[in-house]
Amino acid sequence: MPRDAFLERLRAVVGGQHVLTLREQTEPYFTDWRRQYRGTAECVLRPASTAEVAQLVGLCAQQGVAVVPQGGNTGLCGGSVPTGARREVVLLLARMNRIRELDALNDTVTAEAGCVLAAVQQAAEQAGRLFPLSLAAEGSCMIGGNLSTNAGGVNVLRYGNAREQVLGLEVVLPDGSVWNGLRALRKDNTGYDLKQLFVGAEGTLGVITAAVLKLYPKPSAGATAWIAVQSPARAVELLALLRARLGERLTAFELISRPCLEAVLAHATGTRDPLGIAHPWYVLAELADSGENAALHALAERALAECSERGALADVALAASGAQALALWKIRETIPEAQFTNVKHDVSVPVSRVPDLIERASSALAHAFPGVVIFAFGHIGDGNVHFNVGMRDAAATATLMERREQVNRIVYDVVDALGGSISAEHGLGQLKREEIRRHKDAIELALMRTLKRALDPQGLMNPGKLI
Repeated sequence: MPRDAFLERLRAVVGGQHVLTLREQTEPYFTDWRRQYRGTAECVLRPASTAEVAQLVGLCAQQGVAVVPQGGNTGLCGGSVPTGARREVVLLLARMNRIRELDALNDTVTAEAGCVLAAVQQAAEQAGRLFPLSLAAEGSCMIGGNLSTNAGGVNVLRYGNAREQVLGLEVVLPDGSVWNGLRALRKDNTGYDLKQLFVGAEGTLGVITAAVLKLYPKPSAGATAWIAVQSPARAVELLALLRARLGERLTAFELISRPCLEAVLAHATGTRDPLGIAHPWYVLAELADSGENAALHALAERALAECSERGALADVALAASGAQALALWKIRETIPEAQFTNVKHDVSVPVSRVPDLIERASSALAHAFPGVVIFAFGHIGDGNVHFNVGMRDAAATATLMERREQVNRIVYDVVDALGGSISAEHGLGQLKREEIRRHKDAIELALMRTLKRALDPQGLMNPGKLI
């Protein structure tokens, strides 16, 4: 079918104003957030319902046109933009932003794929509940993308990844048919857990259009601590001590290196060093519980004092107000943009091996690239380190980025040796699609390809990504 006729059929489904073809309209959807990947597509489609998505995908299947699902386009691996290697359309789900149902007694919310994460959090809060998925892009990322990449964030320590938050899914399959798996059940032992095929699949097996998500009781008390430690090894020791004393109250445990803090201080006007004295490493810890703030703060103070007596921490500042807690979290959330341009790695190892990862990779990089600066931060409570590599000035960093593959090889070899993963929470996208072949077992890759062929025999779903 000629392109013009194809576009007319698409317009008949969603309306002409929702089929974007002009360059000034489509450009934002053809480039990823980090501006490292750019492709072209025939158009950007903006459906408003699952029925419209099904019709659009069905039309594309008939014409052999590939479909690139996109939400907030906040991904870091180029997984949500077209490659331009074949006929493609971008399927933008932002108009599908309804909360279909919130069942406070069942602790579930049914949200469409285009719901911004912060909107789901707010809906839960208004019902006196908590939706715990939380990450820096929560004001713009969308539920469909969160699930398609199995997003992590700061609360994985207590609540788990996005995968653990899902009870049911609605998915448009590559032929345009709709699987309605929107079950709000915590027990359903009736065969394969199909929803888990689509969580983390990066849109390569189908288009997630809605999900039933778990909610939790909203904590009534919170405590936030900024803690100085001498090394990552001390941070891991501190984690074990605090978990032993505080249990599930410990919801987040973020490792932050001094270079990361210095980058934020230089980048964000008005930001202050929480302790006023430089330390090599910090931990940002968050506690949540029922009951009163005073009781939780007293418990935190006792636990931190005991950890100090055991030498697990060097100094600590416990936020005395909600404003102070927000200021501490603002530092953590600003780290990605404060060191935006460098060689980035989203890796994971067993929690006990995090110190080895940082020490070995830093040493090897310093030997290969004298003067290198390591911006290491992340979710040490689940073994996920954002291990970013730069230099002291922009020109030297630009030169280093030209040798990105060599930098990656050093880091990934250390990760491999420690039994880790080259992608902890960002996915593979285009960035790591080829690299993953060096790290996954041949049988595992073969099983993934078998699933892809079975569900998407034409290879039309988000081609050039993941596998």
